[in-house]
Amino acid sequence: MCCLVLILNKIFGKFQLKIKNRESAGNILAQTLKDALKNDARHDITVIGLPRGGFVIAEIIATKLSCNLDMMIAKRLRAPHNEEVAIGAIAEDGTTYLNKSLIEELKISGEFINNEISYQLQEIKRLANMYYQGKKSFLDRQHITIKEETIVIVDDGAATGSTIMAIVRSLRKICNPKRIIVAVAVSPKSTVDLLRSEGLDHVEVITSPIDSNFGSIEQFYQNFEQVNDNQILDIIHTLRK
Repeated sequence: MCCLVLILNKIFGKFQLKIKNRESAGNILAQTLKDALKNDARHDITVIGLPRGGFVIAEIIATKLSCNLDMMIAKRLRAPHNEEVAIGAIAEDGTTYLNKSLIEELKISGEFINNEISYQLQEIKRLANMYYQGKKSFLDRQHITIKEETIVIVDDGAATGSTIMAIVRSLRKICNPKRIIVAVAVSPKSTVDLLRSEGLDHVEVITSPIDSNFGSIEQFYQNFEQVNDNQILDIIHTLRK
């Protein structure tokens, strides 16, 4: 039986779903989220995009579903000697999520983690100054701070889930929303399980490959061009008009 499962995983892994681009991901998620949001008044829903790519998708979802839109920033905490490995993440208000088992496995010191947290907080401050331009967020958090609201956190993919976990914990401290939903285009099954273990009300994902078939978020997109700051600022300026 075990051998059969391995064989099937190997076969189906070759026929992985590829999303056309972020615009397509936004349209798909807007459609699939309708059922999860059917009991919520649209003015009581805020879609929060994680910059950069997640904000592009969030704007599409908020427009399609006529919901509020805002942004929150979180940064990955990088492992020493390999910046691509996330050992956790930190949100704007300093809320952190740490992958304790990975930190123990890699024998990462508390001093390194504190230095990395300080560095990423400075990066968050730099981005917040650029995007928010003196406001609490690009829309001055006029919706995020409202309690009894449903929050939909959006990203273009979640490899480890670290940044989303930090945002979820931050939101619970800021406003303790009525419901928290996560919507991502791509995420491996173990990460989806991690997010669900955080007590989220719903996790919406377009494609969730088994871990052995997951190498990167990019491999599940036909077009995954990097989103730059100017593209985000263009969206913000258009929405502020």
